[in-house]
Amino acid sequence: MDMRSIAKSAAAGAAVGFAYYAFSAAGPVKKLSIKRDASKTLKAAGHLISDLKSVVM
Repeated sequence: MDMRSIAKSAAAGAAVGFAYYAFSAAGPVKKLSIKRDASKTLKAAGHLISDLKSVVM
């Protein structure tokens, strides 16, 4: 295996683990805030990717 793919996998696993811990340890109001922030982040990432595609093509 490539060290680069191992590093990416480890980083992704750590991010998912941290997100799971933060979500499970949070109270009900904080969970709504985490969900809202996560959806905003995913939406922004989608816009960024589409912008990069339009620049490249």
